[in-house]
Amino acid sequence: MDEPIRLAPSLREKVWGKTRLTPWFPNAPQAVGEVWYLAPRELPLLVKLIFTSERLSVQVHPDDRDGQPGKTEMWHILEAEPGAEIALGFREPIARERLRQSACTGEIERLLNWIPVRAGETYFTPAHTVHAIGAGLVLCEIQQNSDVTYRLWDYGRPRPIHVEQAAAIADLGVHPGASVPRAIAPGREELARSAHFITEAVRVPEGGEERPQAERCQLWICLEGRGTIGTQPFRPAEVWLLPESGEQPAVRAESAARFLRTWAPRQK
Repeated sequence: MDEPIRLAPSLREKVWGKTRLTPWFPNAPQAVGEVWYLAPRELPLLVKLIFTSERLSVQVHPDDRDGQPGKTEMWHILEAEPGAEIALGFREPIARERLRQSACTGEIERLLNWIPVRAGETYFTPAHTVHAIGAGLVLCEIQQNSDVTYRLWDYGRPRPIHVEQAAAIADLGVHPGASVPRAIAPGREELARSAHFITEAVRVPEGGEERPQAERCQLWICLEGRGTIGTQPFRPAEVWLLPESGEQPAVRAESAARFLRTWAPRQK
């Protein structure tokens, strides 16, 4: 691959989704909950936009050492209605048997640490973290390319629950909360770093240019602005896959642009 590739958005209907998708996509007649960005080949990372009108299930994901493909992820908040919140970990550490019992009764909702969120914040959610996404949100999720999910609680919806699998791997402690951006260069901040992905926020001023280094599975997620990547035009809500080696295409902004830039660290 010598040229950048625009990934194909795939809209997924969800009971907890939204019909109002603007300004990211045209509004939809059905409730869209997730937009997956798909490449011509399978990538180690998956990018989604998530639209919520109701709470998502309380769930947990395994890591690569649990006998299943792992799923560490992060969320960058794009829109948050007043009172919107997410749940990460617990308000205080709990015992594993208490977790099992609370998942069967619904008490788990009250034990979780529900965090009010605002647009622009980032939350890192490693595998084993018990979590839930609340209503009234649009967020960008960057994750390992796995969909293994164990649900602990789903508000009575008729979907499978996996209490024993989830309780066996769940972290029972307190999550540290929002990530603290780390400035690394003018217009660039590191938002998340793990063995699975590194993510930066990149701002390119009107008329400005960025020429990134080559990285494994390097994805540029446009949140704002217009311009070109190489010779191809970009706009908001697009995700671009860059070549893994060689000279990288220049990212040029015709209007002030904002991106999430993420990549998978190279295997040692």
